Amino acid sequence: MAERKHYRKTFQKSRKKRILFFVLMFFVFFFFASAFGLFGLFVYYAKDLPRPEKFTERSFTESTKIFDRTGEVLLYELYGEEKREIIPLSQMSENIQHALIATEDANFYKHHGLDFEGIFRAIKLNISLRTPTFGGSTISQQLIRSTFFSTEKTIERKTREIVLTLEMERRYSKDQILEWYLNQIPFGPNIYGIEAASKTYFGKQAKDLSVAEAASLAAMVKAPSFFYPYGQHKEDLLNRKDYVIKRMEQEHFITTEEAEMAKNEELEFIVREESIKAPHFVLYIENYLFEKYGQDFLEQGGLKIYTSLNWEFQQIAERIVTEGAARNKTYFKAYNASLVAIEPKTGEILAMVGSKDWSGEPEGCDEETGICKFDPKVNVATFRIGRQPGSSFKPFVYATAFQKGYSDKYIVIDEETDFGIWGGKHYIPSNYDGKFRGPVTLRSALAQSLNIPAVKVIANLAGQKDSVANAIKFGITTLTQPASYYGLSIVLGGGEVKLLDMVSAYGVFANQGLQIPPVSILRIEDSNGKIIEENKKSPKRVLEEEVAILISDILSDNEARTPMFGPHSALYFADYDVAAKTGTSGDYRDAWTMGYSPSIVVGVWAGNNDNSPMASRAGVAIAGPIWRAFLLEVLPKLPNLKFPEPELDELEPEDNIE
Repeated sequence: MAERKHYRKTFQKSRKKRILFFVLMFFVFFFFASAFGLFGLFVYYAKDLPRPEKFTERSFTESTKIFDRTGEVLLYELYGEEKREIIPLSQMSENIQHALIATEDANFYKHHGLDFEGIFRAIKLNISLRTPTFGGSTISQQLIRSTFFSTEKTIERKTREIVLTLEMERRYSKDQILEWYLNQIPFGPNIYGIEAASKTYFGKQAKDLSVAEAASLAAMVKAPSFFYPYGQHKEDLLNRKDYVIKRMEQEHFITTEEAEMAKNEELEFIVREESIKAPHFVLYIENYLFEKYGQDFLEQGGLKIYTSLNWEFQQIAERIVTEGAARNKTYFKAYNASLVAIEPKTGEILAMVGSKDWSGEPEGCDEETGICKFDPKVNVATFRIGRQPGSSFKPFVYATAFQKGYSDKYIVIDEETDFGIWGGKHYIPSNYDGKFRGPVTLRSALAQSLNIPAVKVIANLAGQKDSVANAIKFGITTLTQPASYYGLSIVLGGGEVKLLDMVSAYGVFANQGLQIPPVSILRIEDSNGKIIEENKKSPKRVLEEEVAILISDILSDNEARTPMFGPHSALYFADYDVAAKTGTSGDYRDAWTMGYSPSIVVGVWAGNNDNSPMASRAGVAIAGPIWRAFLLEVLPKLPNLKFPEPELDELEPEDNIE
């Protein structure tokens, strides 16, 4: 408080000097402009600029709409009917004022609209990046930009912005500018102004915000869509909140003791009711747009975003995941589930269910840590902290062995085997049922998901390095360590993965060796119908066609898997060609069922958000029923295509036994 009063007093004392400052500022600007032959342009830009009085007359931008693939189902509307309440600065907590100033414009009460230190820093950054990103903007500049100008980054727009910023600073007090700013800036989808944000996220008025609450809202200003507290970047938001608190301490708005108390304060974001369809998918779209185009792009309005989502399939998936997760919670202590479906030839995401119930309450929470077995807002399908895939990783390794000329008839011995010291102890894996089968073919070993033969395949036939390299080429993005880091257990799911990546990677088999990254947007149009982005991704061959066909043949061979799964398991479809593979991670923390027909690839994960163990059951029992129920409903809506027959003779090696 004292610091801020000091700023105001200093600013008021220098009021008589401000005219001299502005005159000098303009002369300096004109001098440099003339030196570059731009004086006439400056006069041109200044002519007919809107007056700052327009703040009270502002008409807000047209909303951005996110549609399904048909363009007939509106999934979400961004910045449409804005939630906003205009309040005076006196009704805004000084905590939020200090938090915004500390992070957005520490010299706000000292400069006259332009912060030359910030500008020079931005210029150096622009030179190093070799692109006109600008930056170094003050609160006044941000207010002018968001009120009067487009998001286009040009010299012309920047010049006009500077001229109007100086004019606004000449005419209005700092407090008035700060009040306008806090009433205008976005704090998330459709949430504008500090009062609306305070009520939406904390259920209180802006005047009652604590230091920690104010810091979290100030943290959102940089990128409201990315730091949305109900999205998958909540941890990033909390980390930036601590940074804001640190800046408040550095600027002497709070003491060290107050900073520590604020960092330790447990924030409770209230449940927000939203009109949003396929919420995890929509937030996935928003994150993609933010990362590719930036926050300004999302705010410009008038955009029409046509996604890849099949709304009919999405509704089926949401219902089945909810029902399956309820069953799993009762019988297997698995609180959550997630499903992704992709069209293999295009990579288009047809359905994405990130949790069993977006609008539900957290369940199974630890009182001390606050970590829950079910967290509705976390998108498990894309969560960056990966899950272990168990045996669903095996097809990548077997495909690598087949690439090297080994046949599905090649024999390995299923027996107790010590593979040496790994992780400081002897690595002696066992099969799920604890039995040994003696000599088995690679076809039988993969179809029955036998562990010991799989480890022999990666150790002696496929190789760790090549197997991991293939998985990465197929679309697994989380295996960032050298292959030696994971050891032989990688074939049993010893590395972390994302469900979306796994579904995309299985698409390589369904697409006969062609890989195409997941596609979520078909096209984006601006308010004039001009196409900004259109999906033109082309498939790339990452696996020989005959190897992909052989994997599909094995994974759809019901006779080969019957000894382990039985003749009528959840993996078997009498009227359709469907390849399938299950997976269960160590200690029963993750259950998977992955599978595909030539027309669709579907993956299901089931387990607990806090990574706690479920009941001791295989993935086919926990994730399998959800996967099967979804396919039973959608397969009749798709072409009933058949897998090509493999040309087995071309892959016959010499008869060896491992």
